[in-house]
Amino acid sequence: IFPALMYFFSVFMMVHYEAKKHNIVGEKSAESASAILRREWFYVLPLVVITILMLMGYSPGYSAILGIVTCIAVSWFRKETRIDLRGFVQASRAGAESSLKIGATVGVIGIIIGVLTYSGLVLTFADIVIELADGRLWLTILLVALASLVLGMGVPVTAAYLITAVVAVPALTHLGVNEIAAHMIVYWLSQDSNITPPVCIAAFAGATIAKANMWLTALVAFKFAKFLYLAPFIFGYVPAFSLDGSAMDIAITFVLVFFGTWAYSWFLSGIWIKRFKKSEA
Repeated sequence: IFPALMYFFSVFMMVHYEAKKHNIVGEKSAESASAILRREWFYVLPLVVITILMLMGYSPGYSAILGIVTCIAVSWFRKETRIDLRGFVQASRAGAESSLKIGATVGVIGIIIGVLTYSGLVLTFADIVIELADGRLWLTILLVALASLVLGMGVPVTAAYLITAVVAVPALTHLGVNEIAAHMIVYWLSQDSNITPPVCIAAFAGATIAKANMWLTALVAFKFAKFLYLAPFIFGYVPAFSLDGSAMDIAITFVLVFFGTWAYSWFLSGIWIKRFKKSEA
């Protein structure tokens, strides 16, 4: 759980420094969060319904439909938020228009995926790139990342992990990486297609919700999620990061990773450039 916490901590620090760089401050609400939650808790129900249905094994489409039904039902809890037939049509139209942006992008990417799939390259790509590493761990991790990215374009994250793990884990363990760390390397890297251009469906979905530029959002997501690419190297070179070592080694590793995450988030944010320019002036 510690690597996951470090990932979210790194994103938090990136957002923090980005806000400081652009002088963005939060708005203080007239009401406390608990008061708002007590009064409007039912607006969370659609998300709860979707989450529960997904955990129960239902398809995303089925879960989304019932989530929409829940949204309509929740809207009738108050007179001013009720969705009538006209409102439903307008919402459906807005949703369709928003989905077209993602659909057009995914359609183009689908051509690339089709070529990779029907040529059989998807199944052999991981094996090819890992052999190119020639026994170098850092290069092996980089090539596993590339393989996971390509596989993530055509198959779900779980499938990308399973396919890559078959080839990558033995190669990593052969280079001295413990088995748990090897699986964690592949597992972490199998997530990268969600936020790495050109696919990054998660970033595109977020951009559509925020009504932001999709490609700029993708680049920012790629920048903010850098720990997703850094953690596999820590897993590979620091066994204590995967709890393989003495209690003292693990404790020291966690402390160093914590401050290291803070430092690299500060560096990548670029806020130091602004201060450097001020000192020169």
